[in-house]
Amino acid sequence: MLKLIAIALPIILGIISLRASTVGDRKKLFSESTPLQEPILKSLVKKISSVLEIPDIKIYVHEVKSFNGLATPNGTIFITRGTLDAFYSGKVTAEEISSIVAHELGHVSLGHSKKRMIDFSTQNALRIILSLAIGRLIPAVGTYIANFLTSMLASKLSRNDEYEADAYAAALLTKAGIGVTPQISLLKKLDGLTGSASAPPVWLMSHPKAEDRINAIIRLSENWETTT
Repeated sequence: MLKLIAIALPIILGIISLRASTVGDRKKLFSESTPLQEPILKSLVKKISSVLEIPDIKIYVHEVKSFNGLATPNGTIFITRGTLDAFYSGKVTAEEISSIVAHELGHVSLGHSKKRMIDFSTQNALRIILSLAIGRLIPAVGTYIANFLTSMLASKLSRNDEYEADAYAAALLTKAGIGVTPQISLLKKLDGLTGSASAPPVWLMSHPKAEDRINAIIRLSENWETTT
């Protein structure tokens, strides 16, 4: 009984802590953001919302300089000021930014935020079980090995989510008449735009390599062409 409590308590506390931090992060995100006003981008987003048969997609500009996009579980999409600046400076096109919006909508529609909450609790349980099991065999480093293995699992699950969101975005952009070309061209630029040229080992990466993501999108597009 005590062992079960020792395993369950950290999981419960971890979930409560994660929920609290998520709510806090969301409030901070909205306080540091403003609604998107760029007409060219809004017109492309309108094409996407028409495909989804919804009146509007809420897009906000998060006032940070990095190049990124993100979404809240309720479907609000954020692009960073750095992303918008890259558009105004000619580094990226409006269509390429629309592929970010489509990708983030994929995360929302596929329920990745809720899924990650479940994954988090599962990984916490696994980490504790592995720590106890490995710790008996290798007392000094059991916890470190358990943390490493669960980090690998978390990274793998995150990469799977990215592939799924890419596939959703590719289908959505194709139906909207924008196509996958901007999605692919943005991925080719991504490392340079985000400054992530030096990456950790692939098994610890939260996102797949850009080249792997591009190849997956190309395969999807080719399959669609052969079935139409």
